[in-house]
Amino acid sequence: MANITASMVSELRAKTGAGMMDCKKALTEANGDMEEAVSILRKKGLSAAAKKAGRAAAEGMVVADGNDSVGVLVEVNAETDFVAKNEAFQKFCAGVASLVVEKAPADVDALMSLDYPGTGRTVLEEQNHQVATIGENIGVRRFARFEAPAAVEATYIHGVGKIGVLIELTTDKKNEAKVADVARQLAMHVAAANPQYLNREAVPAEVVEKEKEIMRVKALNSGKPEKIIDKIIEGQINKFFGEVCLVEQAFVIDPDLTINKVLGNLGKEIGSDVQLSRFVRYQLGEGLEKKQDDFAAEVAALSSN
Repeated sequence: MANITASMVSELRAKTGAGMMDCKKALTEANGDMEEAVSILRKKGLSAAAKKAGRAAAEGMVVADGNDSVGVLVEVNAETDFVAKNEAFQKFCAGVASLVVEKAPADVDALMSLDYPGTGRTVLEEQNHQVATIGENIGVRRFARFEAPAAVEATYIHGVGKIGVLIELTTDKKNEAKVADVARQLAMHVAAANPQYLNREAVPAEVVEKEKEIMRVKALNSGKPEKIIDKIIEGQINKFFGEVCLVEQAFVIDPDLTINKVLGNLGKEIGSDVQLSRFVRYQLGEGLEKKQDDFAAEVAALSSN
């Protein structure tokens, strides 16, 4: 029996893109013969990951997980929306989210190096395994994790993982059932209203100045007297904050209330101050290039092989 070294496993992995454990098993089966090991992996469909890695992946799903004190969102991308219905893909996404809850990795690179439960593979290796199994490129893109001792973390997933929201309410009475109810309603609000910032203090100064300049030019071009333009801009910038800042938005469930008012009413009801301390909203594939299907090109490519 040949001695299978780490360098042999690395070489085979570089050749095929398959997971390290799959490479080691193939080399063992091939008694150390590199070309035979490549053949074994190809027959099992495990050498496809490297070829698929360059293909656009802007579909997939956003998933949530958590417990009493931790909330997590994870986005895992795939090439087509069809894969979101794949049970193996859904299981992989759930497993990744569970790891983020339990291990609190610092970033995606740290997450990918963690052991994926029950497989003997890392998350990266399991991802490559899923690429080969499912038949299209997939990838863990990003995650958010909130944890605080005096806080309620709430998540909401809209549709089949198209939008995911994670919010945090801070209060001394986090165990009040009403807090959890309102937190979930606010997460649903974020999904629908898509706020850009938590509050006006979070809006960068350059963004505010740019908006004011646009408002000033529009007011001048419309013939408004220059002496009243500052007053006009003051009203318009407050309207702008009301549109982009979460705590100043009109509550989608009751538009007569702002989110700040909802929090104030909740605080009075439970007898404790309630603050919306942070939020994250993931829209699946935002900022990624969508795959463009070109069936004629695909047929031509197949014909040339």
